[in-house]
Amino acid sequence: MVVIPFAILLTLPFCLAAAAVTDLLSMTIPNRLSAAAVIAFFVLAPLAGMAWPAIGMSLVAALAVFTVCFTLFAFNIMGGGDAKLLTAASLWFGFDPSLLVFLVLVAYAGGGVTLLFLFLRSQSMTVLAMGIPLPASVVSEKKVPYGIAIALGGYLSFQDAPIVQLATQMLS
Repeated sequence: MVVIPFAILLTLPFCLAAAAVTDLLSMTIPNRLSAAAVIAFFVLAPLAGMAWPAIGMSLVAALAVFTVCFTLFAFNIMGGGDAKLLTAASLWFGFDPSLLVFLVLVAYAGGGVTLLFLFLRSQSMTVLAMGIPLPASVVSEKKVPYGIAIALGGYLSFQDAPIVQLATQMLS
């Protein structure tokens, strides 16, 4: 059945892209995007032939990421939407070396996004004078839309996720 691997290959990337765009424009990540990623994983993983212990370990990995993210949220270091999106995406990578790759890439992308936003904010008057429109989140907010970094890290490491490898095997 070709629908399942294509659903696997499209669902998380779509959720990450939508989260990045909404985070950039409104500094919020809708809960429905994280929920869609979680629900899709639990529906698609068994259909792709992922073993139940592997699904369970994916849940353990997501809970570990959630614990760290919730702690960062409690100390006002990370936004709630970012914490939920990172947790939902972690579910797709499971308790696997690909999770570490994903998280490291998110951290690097986050550093790059932060530097870019600091630069754009310091030069916002010049950029606006040149006629280049900037979203309000770039000009006036003090926060950084970390959903962009989560999406970048997800895209760069997506092919390493165990469920994605199952999907590509199903297509070959």
